[in-house]
Amino acid sequence: MKIVIVSPAYPLRGGIANFTAQLYQELSLEHEVIVFTFKRQYPKIFFPGKTQLESGEDLEKIPTRIKIDSINSLTWISTAKEIIKVNPDLVIFMYWLPFFAPCYSSIAKRIKKNTKSKLLAVCHNIIPHEKRPGDNFLSKLFLSKMEYYVLLSDEVQKDLLKFVINPKSKVLPHPVYSRFGKSVDKQIAKKHLNIDEGNYVLFFGFIRDYKGLDVLLNALSYLKNKNIKLIIAGEFYSDKEKYLKLIDELNLKQNVIMFNDFIPTDKVKYYFSAADTVVLPYKDATQSGIVQIAVNFRKPVIATDAGGLSEVIEDGKMGYIVSKDNPKQLAEAISKFYDGKKEQEFSENIGSLSEKYSWKRFTEGLLELIKT
Repeated sequence: MKIVIVSPAYPLRGGIANFTAQLYQELSLEHEVIVFTFKRQYPKIFFPGKTQLESGEDLEKIPTRIKIDSINSLTWISTAKEIIKVNPDLVIFMYWLPFFAPCYSSIAKRIKKNTKSKLLAVCHNIIPHEKRPGDNFLSKLFLSKMEYYVLLSDEVQKDLLKFVINPKSKVLPHPVYSRFGKSVDKQIAKKHLNIDEGNYVLFFGFIRDYKGLDVLLNALSYLKNKNIKLIIAGEFYSDKEKYLKLIDELNLKQNVIMFNDFIPTDKVKYYFSAADTVVLPYKDATQSGIVQIAVNFRKPVIATDAGGLSEVIEDGKMGYIVSKDNPKQLAEAISKFYDGKKEQEFSENIGSLSEKYSWKRFTEGLLELIKT
């Protein structure tokens, strides 16, 4: 088949770009695949980070056509024309934020009018975690242009049904992120990060309020006598000062090591390898690529029951699932993990997920959907 993917991708950074890179690599084994990406993904006024570009050095790059400006409709027209010339059998749109609905809808409408290409949306989210006026209208606008839908969790499937009646859809869980490499020895990882010996839990990724870092910090305050330290690794997309104030108020300065920056792809392995477990204290979620990075490194996960997080992690076997927004219960789960010496047992159990959530299985499921 000839397949086009419209999505953030290299040289852009972030979870969607990483997802697209691995999807491209898997599909390219048997098909001709072309990726169209953004020359401007977000206007600076809407982007809270320092840069939108990948900074990793040891990175497996994928070829991309850098064409789309999210707020310049002339690039939407020119991109559509170029895709129409390619005349693909299938066009895959990566969807996670209503902000991109006008751009995507414009491109999809022109493709639909001028080709027989099948149009498919891979939906990471449909209703965003941080809601804004007009989100529902924009999502409906985009979804109405699609013929097929792949959802990364049951929670996203439920959201789709609010906008599309009897959709041609399939739930295919987020595959394992293998592009971050293999684990390194825990002592080597700690030395690389310049941190002391001790017990470390990891909070990883962009820091937004819905991800519940405040809940984790409050949970940590219950564990001061356990010699448990928290690694925070990621760039703040929310007010950093309020978290620093909370750390100070809870007297946690000695218990928190902060790497306040975007973590390049080739450095991710050190943070996961240094940690004993990964904690996702989310207040709201559909699914999370962080879980699948943890699976890649065979790290136990302690997460809340928000959204679809519990669809991947089996409570008591691969980690623990606790109620969201409940610091005391989260602290008890972390304590139980260390008191029961569960790291090795959970890690071995997580190893069985790699095949279940393989990219081969994901792409096979996606292509089966458009053949039905």
